[in-house]
Amino acid sequence: MNNIKVGFILKKIGQMIIVMIVLSMFVFGIARLCPGDPLQAYYGDSLEHMNSEQRYIAKEKLGLNESIPVQYIKWVNKAIHGDWGISYKYKQPVTTVIGAFWKNTLVLGGLTYLILFWLAMLLGRWCALHEGKRADRVICRVGVISASIPAFFMAIILILVFSINIPIFPVSGSYSYGGGGILDRIFHLILPVTVLVLEHLWYYTYMIRNKLIEETRQEYVLLCKAKGIPRKIIMKKQCMRNIMPSMLTIMAIAVPHILGGTYVVEMVFSYPGLGVLSFEAAKYQDYNMLMALCLITGVVVLVFNIAAQIINEFIDPRMSYERMDLSSEDTLTEVEA
Repeated sequence: MNNIKVGFILKKIGQMIIVMIVLSMFVFGIARLCPGDPLQAYYGDSLEHMNSEQRYIAKEKLGLNESIPVQYIKWVNKAIHGDWGISYKYKQPVTTVIGAFWKNTLVLGGLTYLILFWLAMLLGRWCALHEGKRADRVICRVGVISASIPAFFMAIILILVFSINIPIFPVSGSYSYGGGGILDRIFHLILPVTVLVLEHLWYYTYMIRNKLIEETRQEYVLLCKAKGIPRKIIMKKQCMRNIMPSMLTIMAIAVPHILGGTYVVEMVFSYPGLGVLSFEAAKYQDYNMLMALCLITGVVVLVFNIAAQIINEFIDPRMSYERMDLSSEDTLTEVEA
């Protein structure tokens, strides 16, 4: 059994490496074939005053005077050693620029993640406890409407209401001009976090609700009811505990979903994170930055999807038994042949 699980993990890691290689080739090829001149993006108007020799030296400096396959190999070699090139817009190493922005995305996404699943657990359990009643139906319908509103549109509505008509919260940024304390940071996070939570809340609430309702159909719940244990206690102490292993898989998959939503919300609120950095990289043809951000996002998606599969492998022994049965059948077939 342990050998099977170790083999499964190694197989998934190998698949991730292959996908990352293909993704890096795709991202690099798209960036190099996109319209626009990297020299123009890096040097700006000063490029017009360069002669042919100076342009050649400038191309050599940026590594653009070789064929695309050679450029790719050199780029991968440098990237493995932590050198992602120079940002055309910021004129600084890509890693330095990303290092100044990623913490803001981590704060926004991490806070959203914690609040989202805390609320989803509470609402999901409450709806399952009141299954079929008016409150449950109303919450489900409101959730469908809320989940159907695009994040950028919801963000604009909240800005109009709570930043312009009723000026309570700031409209953009992560701090007020000139800096601020922890309260100032919290005020800047309230609207973006609210949009992200509302965007994903009802999906995970429904999932928890349905899992709990399915769990209440189990025989041990009937036995608990026969013993006179209140439904609320059964739901909280038995059903919730039994669905948590499967929820771990869902929580792992949720990370890339929230990250994608974070990029959109950062753009609307001009929140200085990786989403804004990605937009600027595309706008100013900052290909080195864009390639790094695409690969970072790809790594996050792959890692957490594989983590979800590995978690599911360990918490659901049926998967291992199915593989063992299949291998046994194959062996038996070979012996009979």
